[in-house]
Amino acid sequence: MPTIHLLHPDGRRTTLDAPSGTTLMRAAVDANVDGIVADCGGTLTCATCHVHIGAPWQQHLPAPSADEDAMLDMTATPRQGDSRLSCQIVISDALDGVEVRLPASQY
Repeated sequence: MPTIHLLHPDGRRTTLDAPSGTTLMRAAVDANVDGIVADCGGTLTCATCHVHIGAPWQQHLPAPSADEDAMLDMTATPRQGDSRLSCQIVISDALDGVEVRLPASQY
């Protein structure tokens, strides 16, 4: 099972194991991680699962879809070049050890 490291704005770090094939959002919600709200439950309609995934991990992800790209304009904290919606990130072995930064707020 791939290991995911979630870096909170206050410096805390949450580490969890997530089964391949699940979304990053689902893994975080199931682990009760604060910082991933996921109001829409992963239907790509709310942008409350905004995260930052930096290099070198971005190379293991597909490009955002047009819908994800549009929703990233709706995030509560400013969109950055490494912004993604965690509901669109499918966990795979290639993401084992990924570091994911959580924004200061989802609202």
